[in-house]
Amino acid sequence: MRRMRNTIYVTSEGAWLRKDGENLVVEVDGEERGRAPLHMLDGVMSFARPGASPALLSACAEAGVALSFLDPNGRFLARVEGARSGNVLLRRAQYRIADDPARQVPIVRGIVAAKAANQRTVLLRALRDHGEAMEAGARDALAVAEQRLGHIARRTLAMDEVDTLRGLEGEAAATYFAVFDHMIRVEGEGLRFTGRSRRPPLDRVNALLSFLYSTLGHDCRSALEAHGLDPQVGFLHADRPGRAGLALDLMEELRPVLADRLALSLLNRGQLRADDFIVEEAGGVRLTDAARKTVLTAWQERKRQELRHPFLGETAPMGLVVHLQAQLLARHLRGDLDGYPAFIWK
Repeated sequence: MRRMRNTIYVTSEGAWLRKDGENLVVEVDGEERGRAPLHMLDGVMSFARPGASPALLSACAEAGVALSFLDPNGRFLARVEGARSGNVLLRRAQYRIADDPARQVPIVRGIVAAKAANQRTVLLRALRDHGEAMEAGARDALAVAEQRLGHIARRTLAMDEVDTLRGLEGEAAATYFAVFDHMIRVEGEGLRFTGRSRRPPLDRVNALLSFLYSTLGHDCRSALEAHGLDPQVGFLHADRPGRAGLALDLMEELRPVLADRLALSLLNRGQLRADDFIVEEAGGVRLTDAARKTVLTAWQERKRQELRHPFLGETAPMGLVVHLQAQLLARHLRGDLDGYPAFIWK
């Protein structure tokens, strides 16, 4: 099984990244803040627009370490990477299937069903952990949404058009986020959730979700490229300039597992509070520098937690799930697997 390598997260303003021997070094104001061997890295994510030496950029490209640059809200800005991996035959197979609606449908069906099922699991765990302490109205709303998500997951099995499956995915998202606030077990108005908002996020919970989704998106894109797939050409997400459609496809089934559950834990455990966010004059909301570090530390800890993969039957860190799913998708596109086994969390 693939070994899980590390991702370096840079959050300090004025940071400078350089190469020293076979190591990546992070400096702030001329002082070394950290270093890591390049062969142990999977990627570098910067939220602070640092500079980087040409020698480091070259070494990262040769070592297959992608550098992603995002703004403080987690919005993607740019990515520096070396030559693409994989072979042209796999990518040609991917493109052919992306142009064939009949062959797209089974893949999209699995992704949508898994997403709805995993959202349902998040609700079930909230009811298990906090159901007795909830008001009756909140508990009933979660129970109804849980049943509806299960119904949506089952309905996907009878659908044979991608557009219809996209509609079911939207229905599942609306059902899930309509009750998301009931799972936030903190007092006060500062951390309330009234609906999904992006670019920019308009409340603190949305800012946290967007930040985690950006981090997950980086991991999904890296995993797809590592297994020879083109992250731009998806099946559920239609082609659009500048959008990594296949990375978004892979994210859908994993958002509830890796991002949403972590966001709820950070809020409900009091690791993040209302004053850990900055409300900008234009109306957008973002995490403070210290809060970003708290989130990223928890993200790394989450990725180290182990689970049993439902299809492979092997125990693996959560951080490897994106690579396992990318590998399974590549095997399906090559014809080694009859179908794509989307990830269903249990």
